[in-house]
Amino acid sequence: MKRHLYLVFAFYCLSFAFSHTARSQSLPWQDTSLSLDNRVEWLVQQLTLDERLSLMVHHNPAIERLGLPAYSWWNEALHGVGRAGEATVYPMPIALAATFNPELVHSVFKHVAAEARYKYREARDTGYYGDYSGLTFFTPNINIFRDPRWGRGMETYGEDPCLTALMGKACVDGLQNWDSAYWDAGYSLSTAACLKHFAVHSGPEGVRHEFNSVVSDRDLRTTYLPAFEYIIRNSEVVQVMCGYNRLTVRDRQGVNTQAGEPCCTNRRLFDILRNEWGYDGILVTDCWALNDAYETDTVIPRHRTHATAADAYGDAFGREVDLECGSGLPALREAVRQGLVSESKVDEHVRRILKVRLRITKEPRLINDSVDSDPDILQPYTQSMVLLKNNGILPLNANENLQLAGPNVWDSIMPLGNYNGTPRHTITIGEALSRYQLLSAGDGKTLVYVGGLNPQLEGEELPVEKEGFYKGDRTRIELPQEQVDEIKAYKAQGFRVVLVLCTGSAIALENVIDDCDAVLVGWYDGQYMGLAVHHLLYGWSDDFGRLPVTFYRSTDDLPEFSDYNMQGRTYRYADRAHVEFPFGYGLSYSYHQLWGATTVDEANFIVEGMVSQCNTDAPNARNHRTVLQVYLKNGNDPDAPVKQLIAVQSITTVDFDHKVPFRIQLDPFWFRQYNPETGLMEEPADGTPFTLQVGFSSDDKDLQDIPFTYHNRK
Repeated sequence: MKRHLYLVFAFYCLSFAFSHTARSQSLPWQDTSLSLDNRVEWLVQQLTLDERLSLMVHHNPAIERLGLPAYSWWNEALHGVGRAGEATVYPMPIALAATFNPELVHSVFKHVAAEARYKYREARDTGYYGDYSGLTFFTPNINIFRDPRWGRGMETYGEDPCLTALMGKACVDGLQNWDSAYWDAGYSLSTAACLKHFAVHSGPEGVRHEFNSVVSDRDLRTTYLPAFEYIIRNSEVVQVMCGYNRLTVRDRQGVNTQAGEPCCTNRRLFDILRNEWGYDGILVTDCWALNDAYETDTVIPRHRTHATAADAYGDAFGREVDLECGSGLPALREAVRQGLVSESKVDEHVRRILKVRLRITKEPRLINDSVDSDPDILQPYTQSMVLLKNNGILPLNANENLQLAGPNVWDSIMPLGNYNGTPRHTITIGEALSRYQLLSAGDGKTLVYVGGLNPQLEGEELPVEKEGFYKGDRTRIELPQEQVDEIKAYKAQGFRVVLVLCTGSAIALENVIDDCDAVLVGWYDGQYMGLAVHHLLYGWSDDFGRLPVTFYRSTDDLPEFSDYNMQGRTYRYADRAHVEFPFGYGLSYSYHQLWGATTVDEANFIVEGMVSQCNTDAPNARNHRTVLQVYLKNGNDPDAPVKQLIAVQSITTVDFDHKVPFRIQLDPFWFRQYNPETGLMEEPADGTPFTLQVGFSSDDKDLQDIPFTYHNRK
């Protein structure tokens, strides 16, 4: 979505420049006492064909005679309002996923929506209607982070379908209905979210405009589609974005049942989305994705699946695509002229588009777009960081002198990740530690080394070709060798080393882990990253997160990057011997354990029990947090994952021997099994035996097994 055309300034200066008569007389579509469908239908009937087509590309022009203002559908809110000036920059999604706390993520995106409404009103008051000013956001990215080498993995919620679904739904619900007290239930939206990229999209970045993702039907249904399906069935998400890649699906005999159609013209994906799942919202293309179907390019290889632009637009809009992010209006007009897209199909698309526009631009009953002050403003930043190792060096002693080193220690850009706004205030890790603690000029023997990667090396289709990195992706997952050498040199000098790992993905630490006394994964943690690191290292907070991805031992333990087969990938299929730190893992300053009996109400899909805090090394922390995780093992299917996350719950204790009851509602959606005969996910038969695992990471040693018999709920 990085390709830009030069925007025509005059287009964006269009506003409600209607005649005095038009302003003084309300049109039927502006009459909010009418039903939404009636208002939309009135507009559809009044619009000319060319006007309707002009609404099917993301730069909607003003239609002054009907009082319809200009509007751009393209805006970003990946972890805060992006690319639109000053805005709060929250942790990247991979970091938010590490909170394992959907309620917190929901709260974050409620704040994002409120900030977005304010910025929308501000842009509208100045007469600006261009990109990054509207209320339709191309977020969340719910692709599965199947391989740590993918540069855009930082934009996702990790490697697990269930965690991705829970976090993605929290994002959608927070963005679309930030405060129901101010909105008409089921009608108005504060902003519009968008599930992307549909589907089976996770690199390589360098060939994404020609890449064909080849997957088995089983992997399609059990790994790549569940998050999309879950959110569509359990939220009111109003946009889905199709991806750049092509898709080939193989059946159980290995026969290609879908031979490489681009996702934005893909009949199988369209059938699943519209017919199986009943989705009736907007389907929008990734930006300029349709160009890949027909353009010849000597610099960027493309799909070239269609002979002409009209053919590509005919297959997209003649089927299920409603809206293009791009500049293909001439091609769309030609597709209609050739009869490749019927006028009735155009009307179907425009109805969906106008429904969303009218829902998001309606003023709430009470106007309150201010972001409330948050008493726990650091929670998203601290709960996202993961403590991988601590040999007792942490929490640091406040009276101890520190030395600081590493490429990211003073970096103010790194914490912002990508698709970010510009924070009004930011504090680097070095600034936070030096502001509150004594820094040594050379005699202190405790070193905080702030290393890892940065978003200029990993990300979306970057022009980077250097050792370990290629066009946004990584070719090696190990910590860069120069950092390994520096850490070993400090260790040889007698330093105790605390490694703060800045990254958007898993880093293999096997060649340096023994030289580190503590390791904290800080990700790209947003504008308050420095403060969060300080609070955690000194024990002011005991609010650590858990790994949303597997940390492997080395690159050699990974399958070929371009191979989308899930075998050997993620905690669900990988060989445990290849894993340094498992999915769901994370330490804290307090030790928690299951206390007493954990019971299961099979009829109602409820797990109940008690968590006890046994000790703490951070007495100054207000609360002590752990994450309870529930996994499902399916011994009935030899090709099923080793285990599958099906529920999470954040648990907070306040003191030694504090016991907290938990009651977790399981969702039958995650018990479904793949049927190779039908190629579908289906409810298990009544009486099917499973094993539930309840505990604190995906590692068997951290889990308690509980037998579970499935009871059909029909």
